[in-house]
Amino acid sequence: MIWGSTLNYLTRWPSLFSVIKDREAGVVGYIMGKLEEQHPSMRASEHYTPWHGHITVLTVAPDWRRLGFASRLTEQLEHGSDINDSWFVDLYVRAGNKVAIDMYKGMGYSVFRRVVNYYSDDPTGMSESGEDAFDMRKPCSRDKKLEHVRDKGEDFLVNPEDVS
Repeated sequence: MIWGSTLNYLTRWPSLFSVIKDREAGVVGYIMGKLEEQHPSMRASEHYTPWHGHITVLTVAPDWRRLGFASRLTEQLEHGSDINDSWFVDLYVRAGNKVAIDMYKGMGYSVFRRVVNYYSDDPTGMSESGEDAFDMRKPCSRDKKLEHVRDKGEDFLVNPEDVS
């Protein structure tokens, strides 16, 4: 199943799929994304998300972190989203993943909203119901008025069904 969805992303959105390879170690990092918007019937909803780029997965092998690869991969996906006239690029990250949140903030992303119990598990063991996610966004050049960013997004709570 993983290979099927990877192949689907690669064939549908090749400009949003990049890898970092080392001659000896092979693939040491990759990013996979897509372009999307919610169904037009959702346009009246305050939770509607217009045409945007989405980071589905970004990973860099532990020995290759802190070398700028995540930033380079993300910049490529942002550029691909921008040339496709996206309003913003978004991603979901566990609310407890401070390292990733700080990394994304350093790349210009901000928390737009908190999705309560988005993840069905909580790796900290602190909750039986799951862990919240932050929907983090970075505006593209189309969003000149910054309509799709928000201050204090951590305090703007939504349910998982509001973001599907």
